[in-house]
Amino acid sequence: MDITAAALENCGLSPETAVQLQQRLQALPSQHENELWQTLVTDFLTPELPFAVHQLLYQSVYQRQLESGTPAPAWFPGERELSESNLAGWLNELNLHSMEDLHSWSVHDRSHFTQKLIDSLRIRYQEPPREIMNVEAGIEQVQWLTGARLNIVESCFRDKSDETAVCFQKGSSELQQLSYTELKQLTAQVANGLREAGYEPGSRIAVMMPMTVESVAIFLGIIAAGCVVVTIADSFSAEEMQVRLKITKPELIFIQDVISRGSRQLPLYTKLGAEQRLPAIVLPEQGTLQVPLRAGDRPWSEFLSENRELTCEPRNPHDETTILFSSGTTGNPKGIPWDQTTPIKSAGDGFLHHDIQAGDVVCWPTNLGWMMGPWLVYATLINDATLALSDAVPTSRSFCEFVQNARVTMLGLVPSIVSAWRSQDSVAGLDWTQIKVFSSTGECSNPDDMLWLMSRAGYRPVIEYCGGTETGGGYITGTVLKPGVPGLFACPAVGFDWLLLDETGHLTENGEVFFVPPVIGLSTRLINRDHHEVYFADIPPGPEGELLRRHGDQIEALPDGYFRAQGRIDDAMNLGGIKVSSVQIEELLTQAEGVREVAAIAVPPAGGGPSLLVIYVVMQPEANFEAEALQSSMQQIIRSQLNPLFKIQAVREIEQLPRTASNKVMRRKLRDLFQGSET
Repeated sequence: MDITAAALENCGLSPETAVQLQQRLQALPSQHENELWQTLVTDFLTPELPFAVHQLLYQSVYQRQLESGTPAPAWFPGERELSESNLAGWLNELNLHSMEDLHSWSVHDRSHFTQKLIDSLRIRYQEPPREIMNVEAGIEQVQWLTGARLNIVESCFRDKSDETAVCFQKGSSELQQLSYTELKQLTAQVANGLREAGYEPGSRIAVMMPMTVESVAIFLGIIAAGCVVVTIADSFSAEEMQVRLKITKPELIFIQDVISRGSRQLPLYTKLGAEQRLPAIVLPEQGTLQVPLRAGDRPWSEFLSENRELTCEPRNPHDETTILFSSGTTGNPKGIPWDQTTPIKSAGDGFLHHDIQAGDVVCWPTNLGWMMGPWLVYATLINDATLALSDAVPTSRSFCEFVQNARVTMLGLVPSIVSAWRSQDSVAGLDWTQIKVFSSTGECSNPDDMLWLMSRAGYRPVIEYCGGTETGGGYITGTVLKPGVPGLFACPAVGFDWLLLDETGHLTENGEVFFVPPVIGLSTRLINRDHHEVYFADIPPGPEGELLRRHGDQIEALPDGYFRAQGRIDDAMNLGGIKVSSVQIEELLTQAEGVREVAAIAVPPAGGGPSLLVIYVVMQPEANFEAEALQSSMQQIIRSQLNPLFKIQAVREIEQLPRTASNKVMRRKLRDLFQGSET
């Protein structure tokens, strides 16, 4: 390789080390780019070397590909992936030869695909189905597992006992473990506590808690009792919590007294307010409650049943298990119910695309209020793995140490976490070589950040993963059977068919994603909206007459079957891995003094990566535009009334917002305007 010692020294190596490495590189025989990179990964590139060296060599090896926009793989499947992965097993059993073959089979024979997935996951029935898929009422109202009776919680426990279900760490305490038997018993105490308190199957029970052992047991216990979990993220403001409670009208809420974020202790229980009539079961963050309880509310210790035998209520496949929320484009969030079949999609993606197997340790900093919380529970427990939970701030060194000490094998995250780790060098000196697979979701990835992440574990793949609350999992993802390219998707999800269409409805290489249903896990109803109007209305048939369902993502197809996310077509945006409506932000920010109109946009940074929140304002005629003061004021509004995790990157003044003939704000023009001003 033609790399100078000076270039290596500029990457942070000592002069002596730079010369030694340069001589070793120069002695390498001429190889194809992919073979050369694999040699470098195997024989040269260690986590101890400055990442700038990794970056320099990657860019040198793949200069031609990077300049032309051709995918440049940083990871290649090894013997284990090609012979022992779950996907490899499927290919062998089905006598198929590639991911393309498997995907084609899965979307052309959906019933058999779904049956095989259910068999592989060993889903338990109380009464087996007469039919896997029934579309007599139309594809929009597909019925899965007709005639079956089941409770998905039974599939989370099955015949496991002493195996570790959860490993967890609170603060600086020792790492602790909970067996499947112990988690099952705690789940039973919750389910039986609900029954003893008079709650019937179908009752809606809210949960607003961080991801803890107790919240996992509460989640499973509510569903085991035949009730419905209403999940609310613990980061939401009191106002946002009330919006979700009003939509779903739960009969009870499980909530923690306070929540710690690093050195800060934040209120949680008091968000309910003194006048809120919703009764609460209150859990202490520490050993004892740190807040006085309202009349009628009960502490966790008094609620738990003494009965530790788990009995799961038999339910119909389309009975609700969970109500999650996703932003719409008209302000209020959509209430999206998951039923007894949705977890099959979640666990199936864990099995097929994340290669979760018995004995794996799965960690994903998330919350039950976001779809990845329930996804994590199902993808881990149904696949006989161990769920790893920590209350450390995900961007902190402490969390990275937890990943090492818990021996996490599948680590999920949002790209902004990776960016923070990289900027703080949070993984320095840690051993992450036990990690088999990373996964990234929630926002667009920065390729350099993902290359850095791969390098920290001796180059392991990052499974880019994108879907939505209404899909129960992903529609586009990665695979351990195909080379991994930083920041790119490698394939459509098995069993999920979709098209890229341009504005005229024709197939394109860079366009809007439209789903081709049916897919198990895909929503068929909404709590507070007309499902047909949201997803199907006014969409012409596909090129071959397919019924199409809108989704709102823009995707670019690349050579060799790879894809790049291009953000949202509609008015929704992903900020820090959380989907939120532009309209929702705009309605709040019109409160700011002197502001007449507001437009919120998400802008990708120049090098790719998580979207940045940018605000355009039209000021009142008599008001002065002071960017810094206005940004501070708006940030405070978002922090107190929406979500403190949403950070404003910039506030810009504009004389008039660009609008369509129907008066819709043309956010794409604002994005172009902002990006043009930054170059």
